[in-house]
Amino acid sequence: MGRENDDAALPNAPSLSRALAVLDLFDAAHPTWTAEAIGDALRCSAPTGYRYIRELLAAGLLRRLQGGRYALGPRIILLDYTMRQADPYLRAAVPEMAELARRSGCDCVLTARFGDQFLDTHRESGSAPLTLAFGRGRPRPPFLGAAPKVILSTQPTAWLRKFYEAHAADAAEAGLGSEWKAFRSALAEIRRRGHYLSIGELEPQLGAIAVPLPAAGPDAGSALALVAARERFELMNLPLLVELLRGAAERIVAAVEGEPGAASRHPRS
Repeated sequence: MGRENDDAALPNAPSLSRALAVLDLFDAAHPTWTAEAIGDALRCSAPTGYRYIRELLAAGLLRRLQGGRYALGPRIILLDYTMRQADPYLRAAVPEMAELARRSGCDCVLTARFGDQFLDTHRESGSAPLTLAFGRGRPRPPFLGAAPKVILSTQPTAWLRKFYEAHAADAAEAGLGSEWKAFRSALAEIRRRGHYLSIGELEPQLGAIAVPLPAAGPDAGSALALVAARERFELMNLPLLVELLRGAAERIVAAVEGEPGAASRHPRS
């Protein structure tokens, strides 16, 4: 089998999508790549692989290292900064999160759904800052921990069923039911309560309590959570934490609704 045709692995993808597929190769385990390895991974011809690399270098999305290796480029850092500054939900959430962290002593975390991924977008440290395994930009397991579950509990049925069918084994392993009916029932109960408390689900030493952050409509695109060492939750006033979280969520949404065009920029699909 040769690689005469450009991007045999992605034959129907537009040229831009094929070039951006290079960026998906980079992760914590593979922070640098050679041009040859990129071509092999994408199953494209050498000239095509080099063309993609040149385009990404010119855009600042890749940078050249010594020894013929490539790493993610500075444009990504600039784009991340722009996202932080331009996101209306984040701008409204940061002061509320700082106040929640101050009053509760817990870390406060904002999590959002982007397509099929759940990502933490911001964190404010409490009185005893924690070392968290999942930070900004690292996809979280969708069925473990408080924030993803409260987000899932509010999603449209059609999207939720499709998502469940793609991840049914993981949902069952997380105790959310081995069939669609049980899964939907478990999430309906979370939605009815309006919050979720997790103890040791994502990281054994931690607990978290989260509430949904409604988007423009009944479906939440984000969740606001307080995170602390699990033994602290045994001593804390959980109804008060829920009240604080809900109040902050309401103020965040109210602030965003006052900003023209903000709702359309909120992550959902």
